[in-house]
Amino acid sequence: MLIFFLIIPLLGSLCCLFLGNKFYHASRCFSLFTVILMLIFSTFCWYKYFYRYHTTLYIQYWNNEVIIPWIPQLGINLHFAIDGLSLIMIFLTSILGLLAILHSFSEDKKNENLFYLSLLLILFGTVGVLLSIDLFLFFCFWEIMLLPMYFLIIFWGHKKYTKQQRKYTANQFLIYTQISSILMLFSILLLSLNYYYQNNIWTFDYNIFIKNTIPLFLQYIIMVGFFIAFAVKMPIVPFHGWIVNCYSQSPIDSSLDLIGMLIKVAAYGLLRFNIHLFKNTLHHIYPIIVILGIITIFYSSWMAFAEKNVKKIIAYSSISHMGFLLITIYCDNYFSSIGSIMQIVFGSFTTAALFILLSQLYRRIQTNNISKMGGLYSQIKWIPGFFLFFLFANLNLPGTVNFIGEIMMLTGVYIKSSFIGGLLVFSLLFAVIYSLNMLNKIFYGEKKILVIGSKNMYYFEFFIILFFVLVTLFLGFYPKMIISMIQFATL
Repeated sequence: MLIFFLIIPLLGSLCCLFLGNKFYHASRCFSLFTVILMLIFSTFCWYKYFYRYHTTLYIQYWNNEVIIPWIPQLGINLHFAIDGLSLIMIFLTSILGLLAILHSFSEDKKNENLFYLSLLLILFGTVGVLLSIDLFLFFCFWEIMLLPMYFLIIFWGHKKYTKQQRKYTANQFLIYTQISSILMLFSILLLSLNYYYQNNIWTFDYNIFIKNTIPLFLQYIIMVGFFIAFAVKMPIVPFHGWIVNCYSQSPIDSSLDLIGMLIKVAAYGLLRFNIHLFKNTLHHIYPIIVILGIITIFYSSWMAFAEKNVKKIIAYSSISHMGFLLITIYCDNYFSSIGSIMQIVFGSFTTAALFILLSQLYRRIQTNNISKMGGLYSQIKWIPGFFLFFLFANLNLPGTVNFIGEIMMLTGVYIKSSFIGGLLVFSLLFAVIYSLNMLNKIFYGEKKILVIGSKNMYYFEFFIILFFVLVTLFLGFYPKMIISMIQFATL
């Protein structure tokens, strides 16, 4: 059954490639149908595994597993499994994929079939990463995610940047991610080699590795390779050099994929692999993790305050959240695990909504430069109100689902260290400062720019944002549904 999660986007991408030009907007139809099927299938799995059968899970059990021999000489299998963490991440991937595709309908694309092929291949790679339990297979899907993003930046990037600028950004993205991927591959091979020396059997199976004894020194070496690969993708300072330009130069559609898929999958990797394969290293590495997390939070907050490009401000805000998330993940207790997963999922929703609103704003004023904005509150309907709501949701306003995740994260950190917990609470003040500064410069003060086109939101734009609002509020007031699913993760 799990194979259908991969077959659906793969078939959809092939339809876009070979049949995408057969009739007008054929690729749009194929891609939309694909992500809707993904959502339906995700809902069916939730009903079957987490609604009807409400049983306690342990680390060695999964809700469903599929094993198909692939390269038996090396113990490599097409080994897929699902639990609460995998399923909720697939939900996130499918929903943001759907919204990215719907949002892309607002303008025509050159080589439309190749554009939607790229989006669906990112979806395919992401779902493969979330389901793979064979680490070699995990690495293969990890790589599949990268190339489509590279081409999206070059060929369908923001029009105000030249193709040469977009090539530079795409190359920067590829260099960062490929170097980190090589380190992860090296670590995976060391894991397999260690098991072979101990048992004379080749394997890349996560279920076997988690029960296997790894010498402490080797654990540190392997863990560093995994950590750098995930830290580059999250990203964590000082591995963040690629992300800000990617956010600003990507089309909004691929920005949503960047937020909801590539970046959040890295946090998933930390939760799934680093925390549980290398438990003996957690205590010793935690001070380094805290230092990296604190530097990431305060550096990003300062850069967000100084930045003039609004998309880059949101990008730095996202990086700051990743620093908070990194510290929380390594606390490794019940509250930190639940809170981290909620932040991974619903932090993506808030950031995605802000990017969509900025895209809608750009169509009306043709600039992302905050110094050229001002007084827009009285000129545009709905967008300022929605922007205010999601900015406060990003600041974890009570009543939003972000607040629930933040409280659980802080509780988990306080259990580990009250001093670090207090430091993280203090850091929230900086987020308030740069967020309110951005809000004030865009929507209030002197009118510096005239609105081009409609001063009201189109129905299509309105209902996309309304969906984000309803999800944020509903799960903010009724978080039990999502927490119960997260509890059934094999963590």
